[in-house]
Amino acid sequence: MNIEITPGLAHHQLAESSHPDTRCLVEGFGRQMSSCLDPQRPVLYLDEDLPSGSLRLPHEHVRGQLAWAATGVLRVNTDAGSWLVPPSHAVWITGGLRHEILVVSPASIRYLFVDPSVCERLPDVCQVMSVTPLLRELILRLLTFDLSVPAQGKPARLIQVLLDELAGLETSPLHLPVGQDRRLLAVMNILINNPADSRSLPQLATVAGASPRTLERLFRSEAGLSFRQWRARLRLMEAVQRLGKGESSAAIALSLGYASSSAFVAAFRRYFGQPPQRFAHQGGA
Repeated sequence: MNIEITPGLAHHQLAESSHPDTRCLVEGFGRQMSSCLDPQRPVLYLDEDLPSGSLRLPHEHVRGQLAWAATGVLRVNTDAGSWLVPPSHAVWITGGLRHEILVVSPASIRYLFVDPSVCERLPDVCQVMSVTPLLRELILRLLTFDLSVPAQGKPARLIQVLLDELAGLETSPLHLPVGQDRRLLAVMNILINNPADSRSLPQLATVAGASPRTLERLFRSEAGLSFRQWRARLRLMEAVQRLGKGESSAAIALSLGYASSSAFVAAFRRYFGQPPQRFAHQGGA
């Protein structure tokens, strides 16, 4: 990712030597599954439990990948930005997309690797999607079958239902886009490193060496959001991450610069359609 960020929402770089048992998912058995092209085995399955701070180093798969943490919070980073994944959601990662996966809080993760031959109905971009009760039960049911052999009978029928359900999942606004322009990145860095920073765009423009009008144009053209929208999304995604770690709404509101806990809850409800604590505890298995 072309953005230098200290440990925060959009990116987190861990030294490989400091986590000797945390290796890229594409190694070993996971690598075999993610690189297997076989329409007779349309979906392959892998699960693992990882501690907070674990990092799956940048890698890519031939197969599309669905990652769902039944417990815990994940963050997926690509050159296009970051996607935050609480237990009530899953992230779809298209085949061939280079990405890394960071475990924000201790997570029990289920991965589905989907053969390109059955991906035509599925999204063609990385996105976070709400996990329905049906999808959750289908995933848990499929793990009871041996998916390494050609799918027949009941497993084959359940896989088709799962693919239908995946194709219809609702996309969630848990993506924080980044840009390429150095002036835009300078402002994004400042805010990501301190989401509570309340400086106005003209004040930040002085630091970045650009006019407020230029920065606003860059936010809209490269991130697809206005400056105010991008900063609001940053704060709310940081809030989701902290909720996943067990922080209270009051503590989050104070640390992120909201006027009050009620102001934070109101902003969260407007954006996500439900209050913070319900959002944090929805889902899981």
